[in-house]
Amino acid sequence: MSEQSPEQNNDNLNQTTASISTTATDKEFLNTLRGSIDAVDCEIQTLINNRAKLAQQVASVKKNHIANDSAAENANPIFYRPEREAQVLKAVMERNEGPIADEKMARLFREIMSVCLDLEAPQRIAFLGPLGTFTHAAALKHFGKAADTVPLNTITDVFREVEAGTAMYGVVPVENSSEGVVNHTLDGFLSSTLKIIGEVELPIHQNFLVAEHTKLDGLSRIYSHQQSLAQCRHWLDVNYPNVERVAVSSNGEAARRLKNEWHSAAIAGDVAAAEYDLHKLYSNIEDNPSNTTRFLIIGHEAIAPSGQDKTSIMVSAHDKAGALIEILKPLSYHGVSMTSIETRPERPNKWAYVFFIDMNGHIEDPNVSAAIADIRPLVKDLRVLGSYPKAVL
Repeated sequence: MSEQSPEQNNDNLNQTTASISTTATDKEFLNTLRGSIDAVDCEIQTLINNRAKLAQQVASVKKNHIANDSAAENANPIFYRPEREAQVLKAVMERNEGPIADEKMARLFREIMSVCLDLEAPQRIAFLGPLGTFTHAAALKHFGKAADTVPLNTITDVFREVEAGTAMYGVVPVENSSEGVVNHTLDGFLSSTLKIIGEVELPIHQNFLVAEHTKLDGLSRIYSHQQSLAQCRHWLDVNYPNVERVAVSSNGEAARRLKNEWHSAAIAGDVAAAEYDLHKLYSNIEDNPSNTTRFLIIGHEAIAPSGQDKTSIMVSAHDKAGALIEILKPLSYHGVSMTSIETRPERPNKWAYVFFIDMNGHIEDPNVSAAIADIRPLVKDLRVLGSYPKAVL
């Protein structure tokens, strides 16, 4: 080994000293930053608790109002106000300056609001189960993780649970951008007096799920709901063309089955993966990346305007030529934009039909109320299913 000159030794020592000095400076700066984060965390925690205390005061005012109002002696105060929450979330996104994205910031506030509402009055939310379905995901997206979500077997069960007051609100699917309308949900309104009080739009991202004990070289079947299998048909044809596809009642049920089977996989969403502790072998395998399902929130009360609303009506038309055209003319005349229309049989009448119409605007908007008033004398029956805020998240 060649010896270094004194000058070279000094250069090496200076470089080492400079490196140590820089490292020490970085560590000091990092500690300063961490101290600043700790201080901000303390401030955030204090502010969240202050917000929670204000929410408790709101609850107290509502309870006192009911107690002091003899006309509302047997009524229950309404703690969940979808129009107010929609306004708050929109304001969060409008004033957001980043670097956190608008929707992610709104999701943070969604969870804060969920915890505060739980302090006011715990909310029991029925949804079309089982656990891990996209309806479960929609319920969590809309009400937050602090809500008490209860899975039920059928859409009819969800309607009944809310009607009976056992659950305060219900979440049911109504249409998918690829597969169309969910008829069972529309039929639920034919015999129910419940109202639509909100909506959720959920992008449907499908995952290929396996369990810890799954043997990938021995896969013999893939479980999922029939619609999900259809939504991933091309991906499955390319990647698993010879594996049996088994349709089950829900994606949650598909995920649950993997717990006891080493030779199976499932197609389901993120909530199912988390609920049943499964591994996402492949993500976003749906053939249509813009596939979205719309869900309805059902309840009892009428909802005040939020500023960006929809109104849904159910119309029983006379059996005559041109009946639908007559119904739609007042919407056009009053400048009301119709967003969708669906037809269902009017049971038990034979060859009679009911139209479900969604439109932009609130029933308290002059043009919407005028259009509905003009439609009423043209039909056998018209029921306003609800005016409610458009989906924010």
